[in-house]
Amino acid sequence: MRPGRDSGSALRSHRPRKRFGQHFLADAWARKIVNAIAPEPGDVFLEIGPGKGALTFPLAASGAPVLAVEIDRDLVRDLASRLPRNVTVISADVLKTDVVQYLSGLEPQRSPDSRVAVRPRRTRIVGNLPYNLTTPILFHLAELQAQHRMFVDATLMVQKEVADRLAARPGTRDYGVLTVMMEVHGKIRRLLNLPPGAFSPPPKVHSSVIQLMFAPPAVKISDHRRLEQVAKALFSQRRKMIGNSLKTITREPLAVLEATGIDPRRRPETLTLAELAALTELLHRPAGAPVL
Repeated sequence: MRPGRDSGSALRSHRPRKRFGQHFLADAWARKIVNAIAPEPGDVFLEIGPGKGALTFPLAASGAPVLAVEIDRDLVRDLASRLPRNVTVISADVLKTDVVQYLSGLEPQRSPDSRVAVRPRRTRIVGNLPYNLTTPILFHLAELQAQHRMFVDATLMVQKEVADRLAARPGTRDYGVLTVMMEVHGKIRRLLNLPPGAFSPPPKVHSSVIQLMFAPPAVKISDHRRLEQVAKALFSQRRKMIGNSLKTITREPLAVLEATGIDPRRRPETLTLAELAALTELLHRPAGAPVL
C-alpha cells in the first residue's frame, strides 16, 4: 500500500504538529530515497519517525522487517491498522527507548528456495529526522553503534546545513565537532538534496538525505568522550591559533603540540581526526605519566 492518498482519510486529515517538527515527505521523493537505500534480502530496518508511512510502505513492500518508532500516538494508531505484518510500529521516543531488544526479535526475509544462498543479516537505519533533534539523534545512534556494533548504515533526512557540516572537510567553514565525531563512526555521503516543496507543510529550509556507513575509525581512539571534550574545547575557539586555544585544557600547549608534530600557528578547524586523536591521547595520559 502506498502512503498519501492510498493510506486512508485518517492519515490524510492528520494536522502536522509543530512540537514534533512534522513535515511529511511526498511519495515521489520517498520512492527516490528507498531506491537509493536499495533494500535486499537479509535487511532489517529501524525507521525513526515514520510519520504517515511515506518511507515505511515502500520499505515494507521489499519484504524486509521494519521497526518503526513514532512519537506521535495519533499517527501510530492510524498506521497500526494499515501496515503489513512485517512492520512493527511502536509509540515511543527513540532517544529513550531500547530499540535493540525490539530489533533483536525481528527475523530478516529468507528465500523459500533452499538453493538460494542465505544473505547475512544487515540492520539498517532510516529516518526523516525532526530538525530540532537531529544532532541528539545522531549522537544517540553513534552511541548505540559503539555499544552494540549492530548497524550497517543509516540513511537520514536532515537539514541541508547539517548535511554540509557532516560532509565537511578540514579547513572549511562547516567543519566542526559534529563532523569529527561522526567520522569516528564511519563515512558519510550525500545521496539527495530536496527542496522545501518535497514536504507538507514545506519547511523554511532545504533538506538533504545523507548516508552514514558505519565502520571502525581509521585511527586509534581510546575514549570517544575525551575526544569530544577536546574537540569542543578547540572548536569553541576555532579562529585562534592552536597554541593559544590549547591553553584552556593544558598548561604546556607548546610541549603538547611539539610532541604531536602539530604547528602551533595552525587553527583548530584545520585539524584532522588523526591529529585530534593524537592530541587527546597525549592530553589524557594515565596517572604517573609526565604532566603537561
